[in-house]
Amino acid sequence: MSRLFGHKEHLVRMAGLFAAGILVFLLARALFVPKGFGTYGHYRAGALADNRAYPVKFAGRDACVECHTDVPDALKAGKHARIRCEACHGPLAAHAQDPTKAKGVKPDPKVLCVKCHLANVAKPQGFPQIDPKEHLGPNCGECHDPHVPGQEPQKKG
Repeated sequence: MSRLFGHKEHLVRMAGLFAAGILVFLLARALFVPKGFGTYGHYRAGALADNRAYPVKFAGRDACVECHTDVPDALKAGKHARIRCEACHGPLAAHAQDPTKAKGVKPDPKVLCVKCHLANVAKPQGFPQIDPKEHLGPNCGECHDPHVPGQEPQKKG
């Protein structure tokens, strides 16, 4: 039994290192963990107020269809029915508040369509994909209606 604790100074040093580690951890936690953290689970309670302070950028689909009444009907017939307006047209809260001061963005189809439809083996089979070098046409909007991709666009004139 005397051999078991014959080198107890090593045990005391190890216990001191553990105690110092715990003390450093508690001090770092007190310094770096913000107040209110954990009030609502694994979140900081003040984050809700911080997020409310940011200006609203997105208007939502309901604000878009107040003026653009033809688009929801067209979308119902197409494969883009579940894609919301601001996914392609960008944040539109300022435009929805005053259309004369802030214009909506009409995206460049050559750039926008390729973001989703560029050929990639990781995409599900049957998802429409293109290789821009082989796909005909300089502009997707000439052959495809972006709101109803399977339909030809209506000529405005």
